[in-house]
Amino acid sequence: MTSLPLPDKTLQVDNLQVEIYADRGKMGAAAAHAAAKRMKDVIARRGSVTTVFAAAPSQNEFLATLASLEGIDWDQVIAFHMDEYIGLPADAPQGFGYFLRERLFDLVTPGVVHYLNGQARDPAEECRRYAALLEANPVDIVYAGVGENGHLAFNDPPVADFADPVKVKVVELDETCRMQQVHDGCFPDFDSVPTHALTMTIPALMAARWIYTMVPGPTKAQAIRDTLTGSIGTHCPATALREHPNAVLYADRDSAALL
Repeated sequence: MTSLPLPDKTLQVDNLQVEIYADRGKMGAAAAHAAAKRMKDVIARRGSVTTVFAAAPSQNEFLATLASLEGIDWDQVIAFHMDEYIGLPADAPQGFGYFLRERLFDLVTPGVVHYLNGQARDPAEECRRYAALLEANPVDIVYAGVGENGHLAFNDPPVADFADPVKVKVVELDETCRMQQVHDGCFPDFDSVPTHALTMTIPALMAARWIYTMVPGPTKAQAIRDTLTGSIGTHCPATALREHPNAVLYADRDSAALL
């Protein structure tokens, strides 16, 4: 039996628990085992679990391990994803619904998957539709990442609002966010990256009972430092995690290099 990876270092920043691992493989595996345990516990207690997934290369190791673990009753999982580009074709591999279908949903077949429709004729109405689904299915667990600019979902610093009155909104992506998609290898150049997206808002994400955030890699080092050492505010939206009562941030040595 393979032993669970242990963190090189743990710390607490305000309410936020932080675990730092030797590499992104160990980080993803540890986060996935913790996530699986939480999902099993909630299903055992309540009969189902409602989850929200981030879609980004930073989640690859986490998603691969989670999909491989036994004992999760995926029939009792209600799944959402936290954001989606506006205007990409439905079969574009950069789409977040497509990303999660390929890496998780088609492998484990959750009981229900609610997709954000980036091709909707009326994006504002699509936001209202998705918000109503979230209202009807209170979120138990969010699985998140942090952007190079400190964003959570597509809540970039210019549009992030810790007191947002809505659960889902249309946003314009800032330049750092769009360049990240090029750095991640998702798009060939800056001009190919969509300019607008649909996103769950900060309050919608923070309403989850638990948040697991996976942030590996050297390009995230500045964001991790800002998240953990700066003041709490929308200049670095991920600092909101420090106010959540049940959040864990998983990093690797590369992303934690500036701490």
